Amino acid sequence: MSEMTVDTPRGGAGTRALVAAGIGRRYRAERRFRLFGLVAIVSALVFMVLLFVSIVGKGYTAFLQTEIRLPIHYDVQTIDPQGLRDPVEMRRANYGKLYRDALHEMFPDVESRGDRRMLNGLVSSGATFEIRDHVFADPALIGKKGEVWVPASDDVDMLVKGNVDRNSPEHERRMTDKEIAWIDALAAQDRIETRFNWRFFTQGDSREPELAGIWGAVSGSFLTMLVTLVLSFPLGVATAVYLEEFAPKNRWTDIIEVNINNLAAIPSIVFGLLGLAVFLQFFGLPRSAPVVGGLVLTLMTLPTIIIASRVSLQSVPPSIREAALGLGASKMQMVTNDVLPLAMPGILTGTIIGMGRALGETAPLLMIGMVAFIVDVPHGFSDPATVLPVQIYIWADSAERAFVERTSAAIIVLLTFLILMNAAAVYLRSKFERRW
Repeated sequence: MSEMTVDTPRGGAGTRALVAAGIGRRYRAERRFRLFGLVAIVSALVFMVLLFVSIVGKGYTAFLQTEIRLPIHYDVQTIDPQGLRDPVEMRRANYGKLYRDALHEMFPDVESRGDRRMLNGLVSSGATFEIRDHVFADPALIGKKGEVWVPASDDVDMLVKGNVDRNSPEHERRMTDKEIAWIDALAAQDRIETRFNWRFFTQGDSREPELAGIWGAVSGSFLTMLVTLVLSFPLGVATAVYLEEFAPKNRWTDIIEVNINNLAAIPSIVFGLLGLAVFLQFFGLPRSAPVVGGLVLTLMTLPTIIIASRVSLQSVPPSIREAALGLGASKMQMVTNDVLPLAMPGILTGTIIGMGRALGETAPLLMIGMVAFIVDVPHGFSDPATVLPVQIYIWADSAERAFVERTSAAIIVLLTFLILMNAAAVYLRSKFERRW
């Protein structure tokens, strides 16, 4: 009896020690887990900041463009020798001769053919069209002289922006010492200036970096997203409503639900192959058109919208349905008048997220030919077009140094659209979400 009274306290102390040791291990494991999670989050944020800094650092200069001010003589014999002011004949005029004559007048010492070619190369070939636009905007300029700002070539632009080391040996850079001397002479006369690059936002693609813009790709993205939204939103919501509110729970609906979940995880390029086989080869729809791109992205976006819509419908309490039915509403009236409006904020959030994913897709659109070089801005759903992610892909594959900054600038624009769309989704969720 005495032995039992002595051993019991010892056993209780040993048990408490074991429990305390176990709790201590759990606490240490929890602290390590929190530390690992914190390190992972901080690392992700650091890498994201480095990515954004790298993109912005390379791309912000594309929003600026070097221009040269030239004294243009709108020669009558060059523009309209017959004096008829015929738009057709005036459009055929050699406007490039006007800026070349202005350069030769400013540098009369340049006489050899090779030097003249290098001198003319300081100005972009797009100067021809800009001078022509000036003439068509104001025909009274014909026969007069005027100062005109024209875009400089991409090599001049890179030199002025500091992307070319002028102190390096001549054979290691694309610009010769003579060209640099001419540029310095123009700068001394205040004829070179870096201005905001409106062409980047108002023009389509071009082989010349200084003339390349994103407006064609933005227009193509808008038309493609419009087709995607018009098709995927009603189909996705209707499918979710049917599966959640009306479909019987049996083997077939289970198979449909599993396949919808599987479609959401399929790589996007598979949808591009499907679009190539069905929409282009079987139905014969036009290649590289927004309508085909919208159909392909609709197939890719539908699973996301269906899943998000079903989750939103499930979040509506059963009491809402029971109250509506108890007041004599039909099942269709209950869904359309009570359940669907309450679930709409979540449905819109899922739709915006799905559209944001579709906006950033490249692989499925490459398969249907939207990788083609498209100069003109599309005006219809069947016109040849490209989209912003594909435009970035095309520019990233170009060899010119000037396309590097334009690639990064286009990425900045695309990221801005995606951030705005995700911010809208977060706002809708926080603004209209109801907690039951």
